[in-house]
Amino acid sequence: MDEALRHPGVIALIVAGLTIAAMLLVDHGPWNRAKVQPAHVAMYQTTGEAARAAGADVLPTDPKSVVEPDRPGPRTSPTVNPVTP
Repeated sequence: MDEALRHPGVIALIVAGLTIAAMLLVDHGPWNRAKVQPAHVAMYQTTGEAARAAGADVLPTDPKSVVEPDRPGPRTSPTVNPVTP
């Protein structure tokens, strides 16, 4: 029995089982419950809504430039067997 427990595969299975049990305990333990939020915290659904309520301007990101610079480094060869749907 001692020789069977020293096999690398058995050790790996034991470590994997303990790791899964620890992850389940941490993720679903009794201390990881939903917390009730006060009304002033739960008032806004998104960060954007909260920012607008605070007076901030929420702007979209700038679009990419039409003229993109060349990629540095050597050029890549075309795909040998392109996949077409």
